[in-house]
Amino acid sequence: MERRLAVVTGGSRGIGAATARMLAGSGWNVLLTYRSNRAAAESVAARCSDLGGWAGAVELDVAEESAVEEVFRSLPAEAGTLRALVNNAGIVAPTSRVVDLSAERVRRVLEVNVLGVLLCAREAVRLMAPPSGAGGAIVNVSSRAAELGSPGEYVDYAASKAAVDAVTRGLALETAGQGIRVNSVRLGLMDTAIHARNGEPGRLERVAPTIPMGRPGTTTEAAAAICWLLDDASSYTTGAVLDVSGGR
Repeated sequence: MERRLAVVTGGSRGIGAATARMLAGSGWNVLLTYRSNRAAAESVAARCSDLGGWAGAVELDVAEESAVEEVFRSLPAEAGTLRALVNNAGIVAPTSRVVDLSAERVRRVLEVNVLGVLLCAREAVRLMAPPSGAGGAIVNVSSRAAELGSPGEYVDYAASKAAVDAVTRGLALETAGQGIRVNSVRLGLMDTAIHARNGEPGRLERVAPTIPMGRPGTTTEAAAAICWLLDDASSYTTGAVLDVSGGR
């Protein structure tokens, strides 16, 4: 049986961690990347290993080109063949109106959320594409903010996720003939710690009434959508943007 490796960026917590665990439970080997919390990342990797496969964690700033190249160049042989990439690493800055944005803030959001996706996707395609590769699937984690715009909160983040959706469509068309599928999962309000980290712990309660289903989504629900798009069950799906947002 082929040993399949999935790389999950931003895998130390939240949606990335849930995705890594779900993949491991489905027989994937998993390499997760993290930006700063080594202990949390290693804990997730240990849990993935407990589920029966190979798992590892590596520190990575996805906006640093040389670091991204090194991670993909150094994938452990025992982990198997790279067949999946989940571009989950992303940041959002504290709530702000556009008139108060700094260039430094916007630049960092775009570097991580857009440049990081492109760099990781580039390296994954190089490994997946024939003749050296055996194809694979890429899932980019996007946001409903790409269409809603996030006025008065984080228009810069919304713009970065709109760019991710454009990357998804373009890259899918570029690589369809190489056995590589590329899709986006466009998430709505999710029950993660990101809101508290950005200074608004009550955001879930504030926004939930605007969601037709009346509640935020869970990390498990997000992970399930991501894993479906990586699975052969979605073998005829590429260039798609799947909304997982409770109808919002």
